Amino acid sequence: MNQYGTMAREHWARWLPDRYSQIEDPGSFFTTLGEEVAQQIGDLMMDLAGDDPPGEDYLAKVGRLNMARLQAEEMVLAEQVLLPPEPGMTETGEEPETGEEYRPAVVDRSHPLWDQVNAEQQQRIQDS
Repeated sequence: MNQYGTMAREHWARWLPDRYSQIEDPGSFFTTLGEEVAQQIGDLMMDLAGDDPPGEDYLAKVGRLNMARLQAEEMVLAEQVLLPPEPGMTETGEEPETGEEYRPAVVDRSHPLWDQVNAEQQQRIQDS
């Protein structure tokens, strides 16, 4: 299972527990989903990057391709992997108490989890 399949499995298990529980073979499902997502990201990345402009140097090309990959990841992950939580799910992945509504967690540089989230994102970038 690639990084996208693992990301989907973890996200769905936490935020989409009803949907996740309906999957008969999660290993196979998320392996296939991860492969499809990787293919879609690769295809979209090339479309977004476009042709090499005349006179583009190596570093400019690397930057253009990296930006295209990040944009493609953002778009495809939002559509295929990081789906919105099921109604009633909270930041802890538990059902809210009566009258409480879902609000996504906000993690900025002053938040205690910033370093952990930032490290995970940097690792994902390095692994891809």
